Amino acid sequence: ILLTLSRSYRDSEMVVWFGCGIGLTRWMRTVLWYALPVVGLIALLSLVLSPWALQKADEYKRKLESRDDVAAAIPGTFRESRQADRVYFVENVNVGTNRVGNIFVQSTQNGKLGTMVAREGLQETLPNGDRFLVLLNGTRYEGTPGQRDYNIVEFERHAIRIDSVPPKLAQPWVRTMSTPELLRERSLMSHAELDWRVGLPISAAILALLAIPLSYVNPRAGRSLNLVFAIVLYMLYSNLISVSNAWVAQGKLSPGIGLWGIHALMLVVTVLMFQRRMMLFSWRRLFGKRRAQPEGAV
Repeated sequence: ILLTLSRSYRDSEMVVWFGCGIGLTRWMRTVLWYALPVVGLIALLSLVLSPWALQKADEYKRKLESRDDVAAAIPGTFRESRQADRVYFVENVNVGTNRVGNIFVQSTQNGKLGTMVAREGLQETLPNGDRFLVLLNGTRYEGTPGQRDYNIVEFERHAIRIDSVPPKLAQPWVRTMSTPELLRERSLMSHAELDWRVGLPISAAILALLAIPLSYVNPRAGRSLNLVFAIVLYMLYSNLISVSNAWVAQGKLSPGIGLWGIHALMLVVTVLMFQRRMMLFSWRRLFGKRRAQPEGAV
């Protein structure tokens, strides 16, 4: 919006519109006509889609962290168990039959190093919930590193118990909570998060209106001066929102003031800039008429 209107000033198109009686405030309807759909999209993202996506990402993360050692094994890579007492290697995995091929398992027990290799294996679950990795047609090597007395045992079937990983409880995180849940919650963090979500579309609408008076370009002052001022004003606005949000979370500021205080202040700044720009245009038009009268008389 800012760049488009600034170009209209540079190309003297705005002068033509003003000469036709279309004032600066008439552009508010046109700007809002294009900005409100974007504001609605921002509201949908901040109030609905973003919390839902963060909640799903947190669920998938907890599921991945709660997988057992065998389920977490990646074909073609060595993986250490969570207790750091075993190393697994699986060459390939058949998802349809739940079987794995060319397995390597190394563990340490009672000071002895044990290594097992097998052509294939599978996972079995007992009725009581215990899970086992069953190695088929393999060989076990057991001994002490640095000594020659290694025991070599060939087996047709060998079961290794898989330690179950307790599922992690979901930690309450306000960013993953839905907006209705935040409305029911009474904590400071929930109020701060709700202020942040509601404030995003509000700030987008205010910035769209603020771009109208900021788009004025004075060729003598440089073409990019208004853009620099707009960036500085946006950074100040964004930092004030972040600070007020942090104060609400810490209990230093009430949620109502944290939500509406900064936006009301920026709305007042927008109104003042509209008035200032309109007064400048009125003065220039008045001075232009006074200068034109003596020339016409001559």
